[in-house]
Amino acid sequence: MPVVNTRRDFLRSSAAALAPWLRAAQPAADPWQEAAAIMQRIRPPKFPDREFSVTRFGAKPDGVADCTAAFRKAIAECARAGGGRVLVPAGRFMSGAIHLQSGVNLHLAEGATILFSREPKAYLPAVYTRWEGMECMGYSAFIYAYRQDNIAITGRGTLDGQADCSHWWPWKGRTNCGWKKGDPNQEAARRRLIEMAERDAPVQERQFGDGSYLRPQFIQTYQCRNVLIEGVTIVNSPMWEIHPVLCRNVTVRNVDIHSHGPNNDGCNPESCHDVLIEGCRFDTGDDCIAIKSGRNRDGRRINVPSENIVIRGCQMKDGHGGVTIGSEMSGSVRNVFAEDCRMDSPHLDRALRIKTNAVRGGVVENVYMRKVHIGQVADAVIHVDFYYEEGARGDFLPVVRNIRVSDLTCEKSRFALYLRGFEKSPIANITLERCTFHRVESPNRIEHVQNLKFSEVKINGQPATA
Repeated sequence: MPVVNTRRDFLRSSAAALAPWLRAAQPAADPWQEAAAIMQRIRPPKFPDREFSVTRFGAKPDGVADCTAAFRKAIAECARAGGGRVLVPAGRFMSGAIHLQSGVNLHLAEGATILFSREPKAYLPAVYTRWEGMECMGYSAFIYAYRQDNIAITGRGTLDGQADCSHWWPWKGRTNCGWKKGDPNQEAARRRLIEMAERDAPVQERQFGDGSYLRPQFIQTYQCRNVLIEGVTIVNSPMWEIHPVLCRNVTVRNVDIHSHGPNNDGCNPESCHDVLIEGCRFDTGDDCIAIKSGRNRDGRRINVPSENIVIRGCQMKDGHGGVTIGSEMSGSVRNVFAEDCRMDSPHLDRALRIKTNAVRGGVVENVYMRKVHIGQVADAVIHVDFYYEEGARGDFLPVVRNIRVSDLTCEKSRFALYLRGFEKSPIANITLERCTFHRVESPNRIEHVQNLKFSEVKINGQPATA
């Protein structure tokens, strides 16, 4: 089975290509030229003109028969042939974990639905994964790839995780979604994973399979190159929907996501380089897009930032944040560009959100947003908060600097800006240009911010000054 270079080589080459994470990456005079250069580098993979229908390998489109083995056989045969398209024709196909191999495009025809089993054992044996920013051996994602090259999930079909308040979501432990006192939940395993990560326990010893109740992600590509996810609809996920980790050259295009469970983030690139998220529609139970780079000590141990990420032409409906950075961002995030997006919902809390604290640490720098229209958000349009969860109770002061927002309009919000830094680590270099905020309920909340600049900014019809 073809693989990319070893994990150690991958991390070494990533580190060599990057400046140390505490050193400032200087913003360009015209940062959008850098966005154009990133776009020139991002190229979706291409596949040979070969087709392998899963029905040839025994898959039955009745929504009942277990097609896991058929998917496995079709993918293996496609990879052995040198790559091509594994076709899921119209119909309803039940499956457990699907593992992609290099050169394989899993293609869902219009009218095709993959229903993923509600049986947790269908996602075992445990695989190498990141769960909330910490590496472990845990449940396989519903669709998973590890160290593969040139892979895709495409088509006009639907991926249905079948999660609800009776399946998967109660593992979060919320009484408003199926869990009741005495039922199992994730908290004990989550605390154990945090403790093991903090003492650098070897990942192979961090076993969190059967009985741990750590929900699987929907799609996870781990340490892969040349990844394409295009056209599909994703519904009813256990938790995070699209989660590329330590990947390079990733395209997520024209994907519809509708999933309102706990921690149902839409797309979470983590420690990835050169990522395009384009033309997607998000209606989620958590952040629509959340850029991450590892949690606390584990994030600093791996120490690979997310950088060079372009978001454009997306629509955000419900969610905690439209474009979010954090909170698992201890390996740092830089060079994020978001443009031509539309956000609108009374259940969308924020437009641009950066959440961190003194346990996470890390640097967030060079974040640019332009040409964004917002109907309404429930809280703040621009929200940077160093007091997320643990707040100041830690030894790793976060750094947030170089944020520019241009040509943004919002029709309704509680705050235009909510910016809370630390006295010992203020938020730095925030610029707003040609932005208009209507029907803002409360004055800006600004704490420990240096070099805040406004140019042609209006709030409730009045010129705003920094």
